Amino acid sequence: MIMKNIAYSLSLSAALCITTPAFSETWTVDPAQSKLGFEVQQGSGALTGTFASWDASIDFDVNSPESAKISAQIKPASAATGNPQFDTTMPAEDWFNVAGFPVAEFQADGASLVEGNSYQASGTLTIKGVSHPVQLDFTLNIDGDTANAKGTAKLNRLDYMLGAGVGTDTVGDTVTVTLDLTATR
Repeated sequence: MIMKNIAYSLSLSAALCITTPAFSETWTVDPAQSKLGFEVQQGSGALTGTFASWDASIDFDVNSPESAKISAQIKPASAATGNPQFDTTMPAEDWFNVAGFPVAEFQADGASLVEGNSYQASGTLTIKGVSHPVQLDFTLNIDGDTANAKGTAKLNRLDYMLGAGVGTDTVGDTVTVTLDLTATR
């Protein structure tokens, strides 16, 4: 009888371990110490800019990156490059169409460890109501309750109908999105 009870207890414990989901840690982004930017080839140089208004929700545990939940909401109207001509063009219908689509969104369920402190999160980026898969490559450094993530994602602006009428000899088609964020748990 005792052996039967021990076997039952072990079976129940094993079943609970198998069915219990991993619990991710919730991180709160510090916007004052974080930056979301972009870079695209323009003519013979690079045009860089930042988004002033964005928010992210991050549930991530380094011991269980596959259970991560990462989302970001970006307000394209806040994009700025310092180039007045480009800055007045970006909110227009041909580019971000901020009147019709005031928010762009990135969603990723899960991440994978590449090596060391390098990770990849495969997600979906939606701009102007158009969604495509995007891979976010990032490094993550944690010191106590503070984390710093630096990463990049590449996308084709034409996939999202961003400046579709502008040739790639004027503005490149590949856009590199950059992030440098600080968060606390």
